[in-house]
Amino acid sequence: MTSPEEHGTFGKTDLLLMLMALIWAVNFSVIKYATGVLSPLAFTGLRVGIAASVLLSIAFAQRHPWPPRRDIISLMFLGVIGNGIYQLLFVEGLSRTRVGNAVLIVAAAPAFIAVVSRLKGIELVRRRTLGGIALSICGVGLVVLGSARTDHRNATLIGTLLVFCGVLCWTAFTVGLQPLAVRVDPIQLSALTMSGGVLPLLIATPRALVATRWNEVGPAAWASLFYASVISMVIAYLFWYRGLRVLGPTRTAVYGNLQPVIAILVAWIFLGESPTVWQGVGTGTIMTGIFLTRS
Repeated sequence: MTSPEEHGTFGKTDLLLMLMALIWAVNFSVIKYATGVLSPLAFTGLRVGIAASVLLSIAFAQRHPWPPRRDIISLMFLGVIGNGIYQLLFVEGLSRTRVGNAVLIVAAAPAFIAVVSRLKGIELVRRRTLGGIALSICGVGLVVLGSARTDHRNATLIGTLLVFCGVLCWTAFTVGLQPLAVRVDPIQLSALTMSGGVLPLLIATPRALVATRWNEVGPAAWASLFYASVISMVIAYLFWYRGLRVLGPTRTAVYGNLQPVIAILVAWIFLGESPTVWQGVGTGTIMTGIFLTRS
C-alpha cells in the first residue's frame, strides 16, 4: 500500500523536508556564530565526532545486519572525503566569509554533481540541463567575484574559495555514494560515512581541541554545537533519507531550493549581514540554473 505522498499529495514527508531545509539554512548562521567562539578546527572535530557517535548508536540499536566488509570500507573512504575533508573546508571557509556567499555556493552543488555524473556515465545530461549547469557555474563566479570586492572584514575571497573546494569534495562524495545508497540501509550508510569523516579530523583537530579554553565556552556556544551536530547532521539527515525513500531524489532535492533565501534572511536578522548586490545577482543566476538542472 502506497502513501499519499507517493501519489503527489502534500503530506508528512513534505513537512519534514521543509523542516529539514529550515534546519540546514539556519545552520549556516549557527556555525558562523560558533566559530567566533571556538576555533573552526575544534568546532569541526567535536561536531563530526558527536554526529558519528549518535548515528552509530542508532545504527547498532536497529540490530540490522551490517553490509559486507567491502561496502563498509568504501563507505568509510567516501566519508573521509564527504564528512571529513568537506567539513574542514566548509567550516574553515564559512568562518572567513559571509553566510550568503557560502550558502549560494553550496546551493550550486547539484550542477557540479550533474557534470560528474554525466562524465561517469551515470546520468544523461540534456541541453536544458547543460544550460542550467552553465548558469549555476556563472552564479558561483559572480559570488566569488563579489566576495573579492566587498568589505574584507566581513567576507574574504579565501573563505569563499574554501567553501567552493568543499563543494567539489561533496560532489565526489555524492556521486561515489550513488551505487552504495541503493543497497545499504540509510542509517547504517550515514553512520559509516560519518565515522569515516572522523578519521582525517583525528589528525587535523587534536591540537585545536587541546588549546581551547573550555571553561570560557558559554551555554550559547554549547547550544550551537548541539544544533550543528545532532539537529543538523543527525535529525535533518534522517528527514532527507525519508524523502529519498518516499518521494524519490528529484522531489526531495527541490526542497534544497529553500535554503539560500532562508539562510540569507537569518544571517541578515541575527548576524547583521546585509545582502549584497553580488549575492542578489548570484542568487537569481544560481537558482535559475538549479531549476533547469533539476527539471
